[in-house]
Amino acid sequence: MSKTVSFPTGFLSEPTPASDNWLTQSNIQAQKALSELSIPTRKTEAWKYSSQYLDLSDTLAAQPDSRDTQSHLQDFGGYRIVFVNGIFDAAESRLPADSNALEVTAFSSATAEQIELIQTRLSENIGDNSLPFATLNSARVRDGLLLSIKKNAVLDQPIQLIFDTQTESAGSIYPRIIIEAETNTEATVIEEYTGPENAQQLTNTVCQINLAPQARLTTIRLGMEAETVQHVGLTTVNCARDSHYASHCIGFGGKLRRHDLRLNLLEAGANCVLNGVYITQGKQHYDNHTLIEHVAPHCTSEETYRGIAADESHGIFNGKILIHRDAQKSLGNMSNKNLLLSSNAEIDTKPELEIYADDVKCAHGATVGQLDKEALFYLLSRGIGYQEAMSMLSLGFINELIEQVPNEQVRDLVVARLEAFLANAFASE
Repeated sequence: MSKTVSFPTGFLSEPTPASDNWLTQSNIQAQKALSELSIPTRKTEAWKYSSQYLDLSDTLAAQPDSRDTQSHLQDFGGYRIVFVNGIFDAAESRLPADSNALEVTAFSSATAEQIELIQTRLSENIGDNSLPFATLNSARVRDGLLLSIKKNAVLDQPIQLIFDTQTESAGSIYPRIIIEAETNTEATVIEEYTGPENAQQLTNTVCQINLAPQARLTTIRLGMEAETVQHVGLTTVNCARDSHYASHCIGFGGKLRRHDLRLNLLEAGANCVLNGVYITQGKQHYDNHTLIEHVAPHCTSEETYRGIAADESHGIFNGKILIHRDAQKSLGNMSNKNLLLSSNAEIDTKPELEIYADDVKCAHGATVGQLDKEALFYLLSRGIGYQEAMSMLSLGFINELIEQVPNEQVRDLVVARLEAFLANAFASE
């Protein structure tokens, strides 16, 4: 039996008291479970490509306290909810005038009824050895966010969640998001992580989403942190009858960036669309893990992820569709395509199907390749420069997914970031 590796002592010590006693008690409960868990190693199947990049030695258990002006933050219009160094910042936020359609509650201002719900959510996944960082988040979160989208509400403005770090020193932040979408609702949530250029912190985030019958939710997840940051995130989604969930995950690599997306289609008619784009350069590392469980019959899932790796970077995709025995008439499709811009770059892909029902239609596939030489020759023959031609083809490879992001300002931001990435990737060629 292999020796387990515990979390460093700093992470196992008594958590810093939160602003509310009930949250401190929840922290302590999770802390006890954390002491029984181990850090993933190369022998941990789900972490075999990433455990060697995980470095907690210089990452303090304490959260940074310095604060600075937020003028650099993106503003996509609509509602704006800002957390700085893991703490809600009311001054920089733009909240709804009333709570008839959308109720925004920081953990630090929750009512007794809301506290009961939050505590239930914080206890979920505690002790799950496949998700040790979810337990770490529950043990260390100091403040968080409860979004309640009220019955029959259709929000025509996006809800922008910004998690900003305002220090370059080592530290850890633990964003926690709980989204409860009631019956027959519709909303878009933009989840953005950002910070200074040379930030050294660990961002350990958990987002829990629960969709009631006929709820429709779109989330856009933007990873814009520095390449020196370690980011380990988990998103869980539970979909009730006839609900619809659409996910757009767009991220640029860091020292280590990992995102687990676990989605449960729990009742008939639930469906989801998952789109993902991951970009790496230098020695960056980006690890995507998705799990879609078809629990009920007549559910559909469509998943498309595309990655680009340059220099000596490393991208990973591991997606799985699990069809339960009672999930007859399920439809599930998964596609992962990847582009290598350097002979030293690496991408590992592992799409999986696990099916226990006999009346289903499922397909999956994956490719890893280089730019089309004939297409490149065609552009060069039309007088387009080499760098521009390579950039055009690379952008075209993922543009289909970017165009599906339902916010023009977000699309413009992503394209600008991609163009800068591609210019750097082909600068020496």
